Amino acid sequence: MVGAQFSPGRGDTAPMPRVPAEAAAPRRTGGPLLKGLALLAVAVVAGLVWWLVRHDSGGTPPVAQAPAREFQFVMTDGPVAATDCAANAYADVKKWFGQHPCQRLSRALYTTSAGSSRALVSVAVVAMPSPEEAQQLKKLVDTDGTGNVNDLVRDGTAKIQGAPKLADGDYLSRATGSSVTIVLSAFFDGRTDDATLRRISREALDLAPGA
Repeated sequence: MVGAQFSPGRGDTAPMPRVPAEAAAPRRTGGPLLKGLALLAVAVVAGLVWWLVRHDSGGTPPVAQAPAREFQFVMTDGPVAATDCAANAYADVKKWFGQHPCQRLSRALYTTSAGSSRALVSVAVVAMPSPEEAQQLKKLVDTDGTGNVNDLVRDGTAKIQGAPKLADGDYLSRATGSSVTIVLSAFFDGRTDDATLRRISREALDLAPGA
């Protein structure tokens, strides 16, 4: 006899037919090609998403917006430029300029409104030869009773009816590099509101006439 015999009476089961190896494991075709196509599709989708993001944002980063001003300033006189600061100052500040000549002085007058009141604002920018001298000047003008740079009303350059005496109002200064900005502000109607005048002066520091 050739091969084993199947005998149902002995409790044996029929042997499972052998499946050809070619039928048991499906043939894999085009493996590297499919992987390449998949990677290409991913790259195309990623590029499309990136293009859409740049297209929607204009391709440029957002620009920070400058804070809105509380007050609107209108220049009413100036700017008046000079190179002789001693001739445009008084008291100890005048003497100091005699020993420490400035390079340039620019002065202007502005008006602004706060509610129903108008304020007059003087802005003077003094350019010194060095940051050290700018700091010395700031320290001097910040000290009470030492004088200051003349505003355009004080020296008679500007003729403004009902102009307040700016030296009696709010004073503020700032040194930036070799320059010192000096601000004086006061209400036309004699209104007393130190907090509002201080906010006006702070914004006026950025006006820098003739800069």
